[in-house]
Amino acid sequence: MLPKLSKRGRPPTDRRRVLDAILYVIKCGIPWRYLPVDFPPWKTVYHVFRKWALNHQWAALTDALRILVRKTHDKRSQPTAAILDSQSVKSDGHGGSVGYVDAKRIKGRKRHLLVDTLGLMLGVAVTPASTPERDGAQTVLRQVLAWFTSLRLLWVDGGYTGDAFAQWVKELRPKLVVEVVKRSDDISGFKELPHCWVVERTFGWLMRHRRLVRDYENTETSAEAWIFIAMIRIQLRRMD
Repeated sequence: MLPKLSKRGRPPTDRRRVLDAILYVIKCGIPWRYLPVDFPPWKTVYHVFRKWALNHQWAALTDALRILVRKTHDKRSQPTAAILDSQSVKSDGHGGSVGYVDAKRIKGRKRHLLVDTLGLMLGVAVTPASTPERDGAQTVLRQVLAWFTSLRLLWVDGGYTGDAFAQWVKELRPKLVVEVVKRSDDISGFKELPHCWVVERTFGWLMRHRRLVRDYENTETSAEAWIFIAMIRIQLRRMD
């Protein structure tokens, strides 16, 4: 699945070492320039990372591995149900677009994530943190619904309540039903919501990668690429 190597120019760097270096960066959270000397030069590693982010290679690898992991759980390649949620993270001082969330007092970006019932990622969009949940959800669904034709049920939390969002989804995919999982007013303190805990667990998996604890990226494209790479690492480990 990797892009074909060019037959011109200098001999290419071993792809395995480049991938190992990228996985090292996302797990340890180090800057590119701090790559240990036993990896290829950081400029070479960054070039591959950026090139594959722009041509959607990381997304393609994530999709292929998700299908394999689902097969190990006796699941169809195409999910019929999905869960949608968002996560706000603080941004480092970079020149990219960010926003501010008053309720959480966070200046940074928001990750909108769509996952299947196993917690495996179906789609992601990174926006300024000030982006409303419904707008971010629409961005994700526009990107991926054309690929997941078997989806029939979409679970969301109370942040997506409203007829406008449900009607928008129905117009985009008439057979897809939006079900809002609401928190009971009788319950105090933390209580996991049915179905929605799956995507929260996925956010927990992602946050075990130090590069994702903060948003360090100038562009949303690179920020999304790191999330795909983290999910690639997670899925590879689940196939061991």
